[in-house]
Parts: sequence; C-alpha cells; structure tokens
Amino acid sequence: MQVTRRRRRVEKASFVFLGRQFGRRVTLVTAGITAVGLAATGTAFAQTHQFGTQQVGQQTAQGQVISSDQYLDPYGARSVINDGKIMSSSVSPDGSHLAASVTDGDADLVIVDLKTYKVQQLVGSNAADNLRISGADVGQEGPTYSPDGKQLWLGRTDGYTKFTVNADGSLSNPVTISIPADGAKHALVAAAVFSADGSTVYAAVNGQNRVVAIDAATGAIEQSWNVGNAPRGLVQVGSKLYVTNEGGRPAQPGDTTLNSYNTQVPASAVTGATTTGTVSVIDLAKPTAAPASIGVGLHPTAIYAGKGAVFVTNTATNTVSVIDPKRDKVVQTISTQPWPEASVGYEPDAVTLTSDGHLLVTLGRANAIAVYRFSSAQEPVSYIGLLPTDYFPAEIATVGKQIVVSNTRGIDALRPTASAGHGTHDTTSSLVHFTLPSDKVIRSQTDKVFQQNGWTNNDVKLAQGKKAKAVPVPARIGDPSTIKHVFLIVKENRTYDQLFGDMPQGDGDPSLAEFGENVTPNQHALATQFGLYDNTYDIGTNSAEGHNWLMQADDPEYTESSAGEYLRSYDTEDDALGHQKSGFLWTGAQAAGKSVRDFGEFQQFLTKPAAASWQNLYCDAKTMDATGSKSAYTLDSSSPIPSLNNVSLPTFPKFDTSVPDQYRYEIWKQDFEKNGPANLNMFWLSSDHTGGPASPAAQVADNDLAVGKMVDEISHSKYWKDSAIFVVEDDSQAGLDHVDGHRAPIQIISPYAQHGVVDDHYYSQITMIRTIEQILGIHPMNQKDSAATPMTTAFTSKPNYTPYTAVPNRTSLTAGLSTPPSCGVDTPAPQDPKAAAVPSTTVPAAEKQVAAQWNTWKSHQRLTGPNAVPDYADPTQMNHFTWYQTHDWKTPYPGEHKIYAPDDVPGAYIPSSENDG
Repeated sequence: MQVTRRRRRVEKASFVFLGRQFGRRVTLVTAGITAVGLAATGTAFAQTHQFGTQQVGQQTAQGQVISSDQYLDPYGARSVINDGKIMSSSVSPDGSHLAASVTDGDADLVIVDLKTYKVQQLVGSNAADNLRISGADVGQEGPTYSPDGKQLWLGRTDGYTKFTVNADGSLSNPVTISIPADGAKHALVAAAVFSADGSTVYAAVNGQNRVVAIDAATGAIEQSWNVGNAPRGLVQVGSKLYVTNEGGRPAQPGDTTLNSYNTQVPASAVTGATTTGTVSVIDLAKPTAAPASIGVGLHPTAIYAGKGAVFVTNTATNTVSVIDPKRDKVVQTISTQPWPEASVGYEPDAVTLTSDGHLLVTLGRANAIAVYRFSSAQEPVSYIGLLPTDYFPAEIATVGKQIVVSNTRGIDALRPTASAGHGTHDTTSSLVHFTLPSDKVIRSQTDKVFQQNGWTNNDVKLAQGKKAKAVPVPARIGDPSTIKHVFLIVKENRTYDQLFGDMPQGDGDPSLAEFGENVTPNQHALATQFGLYDNTYDIGTNSAEGHNWLMQADDPEYTESSAGEYLRSYDTEDDALGHQKSGFLWTGAQAAGKSVRDFGEFQQFLTKPAAASWQNLYCDAKTMDATGSKSAYTLDSSSPIPSLNNVSLPTFPKFDTSVPDQYRYEIWKQDFEKNGPANLNMFWLSSDHTGGPASPAAQVADNDLAVGKMVDEISHSKYWKDSAIFVVEDDSQAGLDHVDGHRAPIQIISPYAQHGVVDDHYYSQITMIRTIEQILGIHPMNQKDSAATPMTTAFTSKPNYTPYTAVPNRTSLTAGLSTPPSCGVDTPAPQDPKAAAVPSTTVPAAEKQVAAQWNTWKSHQRLTGPNAVPDYADPTQMNHFTWYQTHDWKTPYPGEHKIYAPDDVPGAYIPSSENDG
C-alpha cells in the first residue's frame, strides 16, 4: 500500500516543521554471527535511523514500514489472510491443505488450499463463516490432523472441537470434546498428537498442568499424567511423549514463586519472571510411571522430532535445546541470537527440519528464520544465515520441497475494511512459502534482515568513563544528561486523529476527531507550546500488549500467542509467564542507580471501600484541592511483582473508570509536594479509556485536566529545570486514524523539548522507551530497544524554562452522570466557538431505545470497580458506542449508514479480554 504524502495546512506561525532531513543514510554491514553459545558484547547499540519521516504502511526500497520499528519484505511468495491473526497452524498429512486457528478477525479457523494458497473455508461464530461453531476461543497450539487426514481437532478453552475432513479438504460435522474445568482452572488445551493408529489423542492440558489420553472416537479421557507448569508443545518419539512446560518445573519448598493461572511457579524475587524451563517425558510403555523431567531453557514452547533428535525452542533464552531421545539428555544448545549487541528478544517459537538436513527456526520478534545445517544430535550445527518473513512468524512446516511459514500479524493492520479510517484490530496474518535457497542467497538475505531490524549501525556506545558534557539525550548510555527527572504518563487507547485530528498544523483528519480542543484544551495547548508529534505509533492492539511494550520494550511471545483465549491471563502483571527475564524499565533504572516511583502503572490489584464511588471521589478531590487535606477514602493498589510493589504509592489507584483522574492527580500532588520526584516516575492515568459513570467527553476532559495540572505543578516547581514529561497511550485501539490504526498522540514536555514545532519523524513506543533509557543511563532490555533510535530530534540543548499553566476544562467533568455528586455538578469554562462543540448528553427521541440497549450492554463490560478489566469490552462495539456518544447519537460510525444496537454492530466478532482484548 502506497501512502499518499501528507497534506499540511499551516495556520499558526509558531510551528516549525522538523524531519525533512534526517542525518546520514545508514550503511549496511554484514552480520558477524556464530551459531552456538554467542554472547553479547555489551559495548554498542544499533539505531533505526533509516525510517526518517516514513509512515507505517508505506512501501519503501527497504520494504513496508510497520509499527514495531521494522520493515517487511519477506523471502518467497506471500498470501495475506484477511480473517484475523494466525495463532497456530498445521499442514494436512497429504500436504494439500493448511488449517490455521485465528483470532481478532471474522473466524476461528481458516482452511487454506496449498495448491492455490487461497482461503477455502472459514469456520467460526461469525455470520459470514462457511461453517458455524459457537464461541470465539482458540488455543495456543494446533489444530491437529489425524494420521489419515480424516479428522481435525481444534483446541478450545474447555477441550476440543473435532471436525470431519471432507475429500476436498473442507471441514464438516463439528463435535465438542469436553475436558472439565478443575475448579477455576479451565483446560486451555495446547498441543495434541495422535497415536500412530489414530485411536488416541494425547493432549497437553495447559491450564491444568497435565497431559491426557483421549479416546478419539468417544472423547473419553482414558489416562492423565501430571507434568510441569503450563504444558504447551507435544511430540511422540517411539513409545515416549515429550511435552514442553513453559512455566518450568513444579515449585518446591524454599522456592520464590509467583502466580500463573492459579499455580505458584518458580520465579525471580525481583522481576517475577519464571526461572525454570523443563520438558516432561511420558513413557507410554509404562503408563503408571511418573513422567521424567529434562531441564532446558526458559519458556520452552515449540517441540519437533527428526533425524534422531528432539528440538525445543526456548523462547525466553533465545536458544534451541537438542535432546537425544535415547538418553533423554540435552546434548546441544543452539544459540539463535543473531546480533551480538542484545542477548534476548528474538523469541524463537517454531522449528522444523528439511529432508536434506537444514534446521529452520522462526524468530518471532525478528521477523526472520534462522537456518542451520544439521547432521546429528551429537554434531554441532553450523549456522548459515537468516531469511526474512512477514510480521511475527509463529509456525513453520515443510511441504515437499516448499517451506510454509505462518505469520501471526502478516502485514500489520492493513485488513481491508469499509470504514473511513484504519483501526489497530484491522490486523492481517499471512503465509509465506518458498523453496530453500542456496547458502549464498541466505547470506545475502541475512544482511537484509539486519537492515530491516535496525541491527546495522553501531555508533551509540556505552559511556567510556571520561567526563562528558551533559546534554538532554546523551549519545552514550551512562553519559550525563541535563534531565534528571523523567515522568512517564500512560493513558488509554486513543488514536492521533481522535485527539489531534482537528489541529490543522499536523497531519490530521478532522472528520475522525472525537475529542477536539473543547474537550482536550490542555493537550492542545501543550502541543502548541511544546510540539506536535504526528508520526508516532503504538505497537500493540490492546492493553495487555501495550503496557508490556512500555514496561518491557516488548510484548513477550507468551502474551502474543495467548491472544486466542486470554483466559489464562490478559494483563500479565499477575502471571509470571508474561515477564521477560531481562526485567522491566524500572528494574533497569534501579540497576543504573536511579530512584523509581510508580503511580498505578502495571499494577494488578485494587481494593476500595464501597463508599468510594466516582461521585464521592470527585468531591473528595475537590476537598483535597481546596484544603490540602488527606483523602477521606483508603484505596489500595498493588502489584504481584516485588520490585514494582516496593516503589509504588499504594493509595494511587490503578485502572478503574469509576475513579476520576482528578482524584489521582490530588493523590500524586500531595506525594510530590512532600517527597519530590524520583528519577523515573511512572503513571497510569486511565480515565480517557471511557466507560465510567460520566460521558466519554467528560472522562477524556477529566484526563486532559489531570495531565494539564500535573504539567503545571511540575513546571512551576524547582524540579522543572531538569525534568522531561512523556505522555503516551498504552495502545490506540479505541478509534480510527486516517494514516494507520497504530498512530497515536504523544507529548514530550520539557525545557529541553523542541518548542512550537510539528515533528513528523517516525517515532514509536520503543523509541520513546529508548530515549528514557538514554537519559537515565538504563541498559536496554532486549534487541528491540537496543536497536531503537533515541528521539534526539525532539530535544534541544538550549532550554526554554517557560512554565505551563493549566487551561480550565471546557467540558463539564460531571456530564452524563445519572446521579450528580453531592458537592454539585461541574461548571466548565466557556467553549472556543472556533472549535468543535462539546458533545451533548441528550439522546434524540428517535435513538432513545437503541441508547438504552447500549447502556445495558455497558453494564456488563467490567469497566468499573476493583475488578475492572481494560479492554474487556469488544473493541468494535466499544468504539461504536463512544462514537455515537461523541456525535450526539446523530452520526453513524464512519463508513456506515445507520446507528446500530450492540448486537448488530458490523464486525463485532472480536472476543473480549475474557477471551481476547
């Protein structure tokens, strides 16, 4: 897709445009890589300078730009799947068809004809599907064909759906195979394998930490074996089953542990990340014997057997364990770390062998396949190189001489829709297929993979110990910065056009603006004073992904592959499997000797008294503001992660749309005025998610005013001279954008920020986190932030110390409340007549019935209270609801011709965060 170059309508002379030139062009260098035991040097970090002012979706000489600081240009032929993200896939025994489980789209299962590489059949609960089944959940692994190709089993939350495979490869006759829940633990089945005669299905029951044998004809469970934590991959070799336990071995007395789906698993006392990985071995010849255990790397996921060896991808340690099945021992560990400068973050997640002895390993987060030559388990592999794929390869298979790769995110959020804009849930997937090329071609493609990932420029290094001049964003990590205090304010879910589409200085579409200047006067004023950034992207499509990108500079494979169900965990704070071993932004700051203070961000639990309603907390905030008194209510917010809990202010509430951000602001202000800031200060200001008691415009205005007041407080304090405030959304899923669904509003506020500019450089959440790391001297966490370009162009060495004065809200903060607060309704400042009017809360008579249906729908979406869940609501429905409310129930959603009731919304097939986000 070629993106039309953006229009500019300059109306304020105070704006200057940045980005027409972006430094020198990076020279491509050849990768120097060893195959086994490669260690990072820790001396330099690459930079993705090559994006310049390119936009996501744009086709360039390097490939298509995507939102994760990467280009796409896969080797081989591509087939785009416009029916959702592929979670897993399998090829039929005769090689004629591929079955792929999908989510975030219009089906649960797609059947692809491998002669034409076209979708032959859609299976799911959507009206457009060729074969209807109930539910919208699919497991991490599978689907699985029987040896004779006449059955296909699809993993679900509570067992399987078994299909008959017709002669033409299509499916029919869906039958439910149930595996009962064990208390709160659903089955959450992962991989399955058939016995050679097809009579028995062996299933990894991920949610219950066991493997079961199922009668393929009756569905009865015949045998059960307890294995390690979160069994996932499964393969049979002779009379033995090998199962990967992503959560490692069961906890033992004295272990430090953290929860993972109601099981305490061995975990780090600092990061809460898992500390063990195992493969269980079940001897089918001795079915009553306890399974044996083999230690492997962290987060073992995929498993494959061939040429006398069993291969296990250790996703979190970026290795492949080679097991000799004769001795059940690891005889070789293969490093899949292609780039010496970062030891983690490549995420190997699938493996296969070709008939001529090539070992192929997909590197999900690097959009690549690592190619090795393999002879036997005892002989070390030899590394050949890398082949580029599409976005996040997750499965790989051989079909004759063809290699077929399933890519979870395909070509990013470019699914064709009828809407007048793009959304993050327009995610595609894709298949790439090719014949394995010569070693010479693979080596040339290796250079290409390095360039596409930004691993090609080593001009940013660690501090050398010499006294360097302080600058806002140092060139070397560890050199002094003029900025000592960083404030990272995380908001919820808005696109650039929703917030800034009405600003003519930037690349906005005013028809998509929902919360313009009269709703967000502070963020508009801040953009005018400190700069407007109109080419910045959030990477994830929901909160579970977005907060991980901000706190870990990655969305770990576990969270990526859980999207088909999300029942095991959604926001993965309370799941050890969601944490990477290299830690978080705050642990990196602590390792660099910097202080940290957290205000709600990445927290999981909230308790509050029943009397702490939105109305009462709103009044309490007004009292605190007027008198300086403490809150009348005791709220307690916390995290299961030890290192985060240790630096958090518990009285600052985490996500709950029935808590106004004015209350959060007052809690923070009292702490700030008493204790001052830390070096790294993290916030979750979540009212702009909407869905609480007040109207959407009122909640976004509440959020806007809280941000304005925080900047006012900081900029009028003694800390302003060495502070920088970064304002970012966790994701941009809650609306449309005319450039790309991942484009989001950000703000950089500091004496050292470029004032009065429009900056159209390509930035992302990763580049923002890398900038914070650079300022505070934090070692990057993985290959993503190691390769990212700090946002040096957003800063200047000549400070402008002019403070910011908050603008009064022009939208009533209490608009839409069914019960007014006891302290009275809010009276806003006058609106700017030149800006779009504030939405009305009055529903036209003709739409009262449909509005009532929406309010009933809203009451079931877990938007408020201690058990509130970000993104529980179907995003398509939530976006329609917000649009109707912000357009006075008079304007259909873009691209549509009527106002729909919740159950009639086109495309409302995306499951909630109970199953998906």
